[in-house]
Amino acid sequence: MISPPDPALFNQLLLTWHARDGRHDLPWQQDPTPYRVLVSEVMLQQTQVATVIPYFNRWMAAFPDQETLAAASDDQVMALWQGLGYYSRARNLQKAARFIVDECGGLFPRSLDELQRIPGVGRYTAGAIASFAYNEFGPIVDGNVKRLFCRLFGIEGQLTSSLVTRQLWDLAHHYTPQQHNRAFAQGLLDMGATLCTPKSPACTRCPFNQHCVARLTDRIAALPSPKPKKQIPTRRGHFLWQERDGQLLLEKRPDDGIWGGLWCLPELLSPERTLGLNTSTASATDNADPETAPPIDACLKGSFDHTFSHYKLKAEVWQTQSREPSARYQAWFSADELQTIGLPAPIRKFLKKT
Repeated sequence: MISPPDPALFNQLLLTWHARDGRHDLPWQQDPTPYRVLVSEVMLQQTQVATVIPYFNRWMAAFPDQETLAAASDDQVMALWQGLGYYSRARNLQKAARFIVDECGGLFPRSLDELQRIPGVGRYTAGAIASFAYNEFGPIVDGNVKRLFCRLFGIEGQLTSSLVTRQLWDLAHHYTPQQHNRAFAQGLLDMGATLCTPKSPACTRCPFNQHCVARLTDRIAALPSPKPKKQIPTRRGHFLWQERDGQLLLEKRPDDGIWGGLWCLPELLSPERTLGLNTSTASATDNADPETAPPIDACLKGSFDHTFSHYKLKAEVWQTQSREPSARYQAWFSADELQTIGLPAPIRKFLKKT
């Protein structure tokens, strides 16, 4: 029978490894205030560290604390977030800053329960703030920790199931120490990111290789249990290109849905009605104006493809001169103004090559 390490041994092995081989120079590790930790953790959701670093540095230069972020305009926030994806994270981050300023007197709370009152701060992020900012008890379970724990303790089942979730958090509470929490939490994350990787984990360098159930039972590739494969659908999208006096017509998308809160080329719902095209009437980004259709003089200006997490977008852009914009959410922008507003990455890429 394989015996798991006791908490004292677990901590000793992890902290020794982290001191020698862990990451110590990430920008959010320097002066780890609660605000800097929150920003980094929100940016790191479903995004690689290497991608986040330049965004984090630009963000902190523009919004160094919760007060400056709370006072910023939506366009300022979205302009700095563009290209990072999952744009609701930016809106939630500003909501959190405003909550801290308005409801907490500008000060972050310390307890895990109080931290979770902040909009967008869940169980993991609260633990990360407690660990990294306060160096206090703060259990964390993210994707890296899930993979490490599933292999180390031989946990089977879908990661999204309530049973597995409860097991993982029970383990996090059991092994999280009452001291050295900053190094402990960083060590857990670093092990998943640099040793216990999804493919080809470096088991020979792992401090837990003599205790790992997956390694000792030859189930490294089988744990965590793989997700059922799902076919990603393809959707057609149609957008409007209209210029006037050197300015381009854009619309601001609703906060909910794809590219929420960003400026974008107006999306067309039914171009086939006037152009006779064989296209799908389904909105590719779920926010098309049902009254919007290209005029009869529209011609194809270009196309682009983009892959979201749950579908692939094949988009066509139609050019026209005869359509009047809606005053509700559309506006004209010069080339210089386009550099200062938040645009979806594929739209900005299309603009640059056009």
